[in-house]
Amino acid sequence: MKVIRLIKALTACALLAAAATGAVAAEQYLLTVTRPGQLHVIDMKSNKILRSCDIPGKFGSGSIAPAPDGRTAYVLSNMWEDVYGFDIRTCKIVFSARQSHDNVRVKTFQSLAVSADGKELYTVQNPVRLLPDRFEVMAPQLAVYNIADGLDAPLARSYPVSRRITKIAATRTGEVILGGADVTAINPKTGATRVVTALANWDRGPLWLTPDAFAMHSQGEHRNEYIMPYVTARFTDEKQDMASAEWWWGMSRVDLATGKAEQMETVPFEFIVFNFITDPHDPNILYGSFNQLSKHDIKNKKTLAVQPMPHTYYDINISGDGKTLYVGGAGNDISIHDAATLKKTGAIQLPGDMSTSDLRVATIRD
Repeated sequence: MKVIRLIKALTACALLAAAATGAVAAEQYLLTVTRPGQLHVIDMKSNKILRSCDIPGKFGSGSIAPAPDGRTAYVLSNMWEDVYGFDIRTCKIVFSARQSHDNVRVKTFQSLAVSADGKELYTVQNPVRLLPDRFEVMAPQLAVYNIADGLDAPLARSYPVSRRITKIAATRTGEVILGGADVTAINPKTGATRVVTALANWDRGPLWLTPDAFAMHSQGEHRNEYIMPYVTARFTDEKQDMASAEWWWGMSRVDLATGKAEQMETVPFEFIVFNFITDPHDPNILYGSFNQLSKHDIKNKKTLAVQPMPHTYYDINISGDGKTLYVGGAGNDISIHDAATLKKTGAIQLPGDMSTSDLRVATIRD
């Protein structure tokens, strides 16, 4: 009996150690949406589509928020108005929220997130009241839904927020990061807000140009982080001559475990990048996508490699082991690349174009 108890204890210790190091067996699935309205679940071992889930309503923005346990994917649909939660193993719809009501039309611009405990869903609503003789633009708000309410979930509560918010993410500390003119955070229990990093309202003196920040897609679940890229310029003097300025890519990067952020200029601005993603093993390595696939060393502020692409790709994501890059969005193919060299190793053909859809990774651990 002592031997059996010892074996059980050693086995439990091994499982705990594996969980702590991320070595527990996990299933990884790539998620994206294509027109006219399907959520595709792709096995990242075979790079094959396992199943395609029909999404009710007209095509939305294709915004996707995986649940923390990886089993459910929440999708923005019906012209940016409705949210549906899919069990990615069966395509069963387990949650829905219709945001428009009565004569109020509600649009959500990409903003979709799930709380770290998987119990709440967050969107930023932009409502307009449709009156007989005019449209009344109303104040935007953070909307909170209880996921346990299931189908046709009612609005649980809401809080006022600033305009221009698109990309959002939930922290383990209980806040929701809001990407807009600045990167801010809101407490979804109280509505209290704080500035995480200033962008439109930063004050770095006359030698720095106010940054142009971009917040379309949300990638970073593999490192539990949020990245808001921006472009700025450093002038040679207070005359602010654009021709002689140094142009830079920068980013505000938030650790979603702690809510703390870092803001920095990363590499010289040489070409447009739609989205950046961090290497899972090295926070100083970023990958970017648009008309080129690129690899950057932000510690040394250098671009390490550039791979021309046959067409524009909005999205980028990466496998958990950091070896494989997936580049998608815009068209109907996901391009697969070796992360070390950026060389193309394959492709996934989809039945429709992704347009503005996200490219997310859902991880299900045993």
